[in-house]
Amino acid sequence: MFGTDPSIAASKAVEIFKNNGVRKILELGGGQGRDTLYFAQQGFEVTVIEYTTAGIQAILERAQELKVSHLVTTVRHDVRQAFPFEAARFDACFSHMLYCMALTISELAFISAETNRVLKPGGINIYTARNTDDADCGTGTHHGEDIYECGKFIIHFFSKEKVETLADGFEIIDIDNFEEGALPRKLFFVVQKKLEDGKVDAAKSSC
Repeated sequence: MFGTDPSIAASKAVEIFKNNGVRKILELGGGQGRDTLYFAQQGFEVTVIEYTTAGIQAILERAQELKVSHLVTTVRHDVRQAFPFEAARFDACFSHMLYCMALTISELAFISAETNRVLKPGGINIYTARNTDDADCGTGTHHGEDIYECGKFIIHFFSKEKVETLADGFEIIDIDNFEEGALPRKLFFVVQKKLEDGKVDAAKSSC
């Protein structure tokens, strides 16, 4: 659906990851692997959670073709269930548009908490989500909260307040806006850092 080139978000994330000494990345919702494989080609070790068997197969086959299989680990798993990893395993987590799928705020809070658990102290979490300025927001069938069924897709649109609600255990480093696709889709690019002492520093820092 989105082609084989890496997303704009993945390209932005790589620079942040390199600036923060990231080596091991967890990706949530890898799809067909366009960002997974890009991260591996940049030299990162990537563990990708994907729900579909077809997605897992596509990632593994393409990783072999690109000779990056040694850097890619696939896990078929539903992110609404506890992640199958020990605590503090990863340097960073990345997810492109997984947060704006048909997930309730409680399910998103669980995903955020699990992400926090498996990140090392000071670890970076980057996610994107379509926001409430998007042209599709408020159209189609309403499914509660800020969730709308637009065509064949159910989308959870984010406000900045929702980003803040889901930041428990993290410091929000940045909430950037960007556009992608033909509509174009309007998205937030959210950068968070796992708190080392459980307290939010009043002063905002920058990656």
